[in-house]
Amino acid sequence: MELLKFLVLAVIIVAPVRLFVAKPYVVSGSSMEPTFKDGQYLIIDELTYHFEVPQRGDVIVFRYPRNPSQFFIKRIIGLPNETVTISGGAISVKEASGQNVVLDESYVVNQGNGSDATYTLGGDEYFVLGDNRPASSDSRVWGPLPRTNIVGRVFVRLLPITSVSIFPGKAQLP
Repeated sequence: MELLKFLVLAVIIVAPVRLFVAKPYVVSGSSMEPTFKDGQYLIIDELTYHFEVPQRGDVIVFRYPRNPSQFFIKRIIGLPNETVTISGGAISVKEASGQNVVLDESYVVNQGNGSDATYTLGGDEYFVLGDNRPASSDSRVWGPLPRTNIVGRVFVRLLPITSVSIFPGKAQLP
């Protein structure tokens, strides 16, 4: 009987957390290397973005716009109402305020942002890129990410145990 009580209590506590607060995610592929490697086990914070907006540099998990049953992991580069320009491998952002910012992306090891291009974002759109640019299918390929597709931000890396960390990959971008 005690075991049954424990199981019921565990379900009552764990189920809401699992459904509304945090969700597990396993990295699949090399698009975020070296920040995240294939097979790493992450916990995604689904709650924060209900109270604050996603920020440039956040690593997020989202539903792929072309097939919402698939989940991708990428880094936010451009925010709503901004213009992202890729030129000669460098990325600059014209913020909604009109200020131009050149991003320092020291976390990117494998450069190769593709051909030069400019992307203008709408009021509810984000520009996301993988950290391993040559191996990433991202906003350069399929366009801006709608806000409604964002599931949450990466909160904890649990596995492998040697790389456990909180807010892994968080970059302070202007």
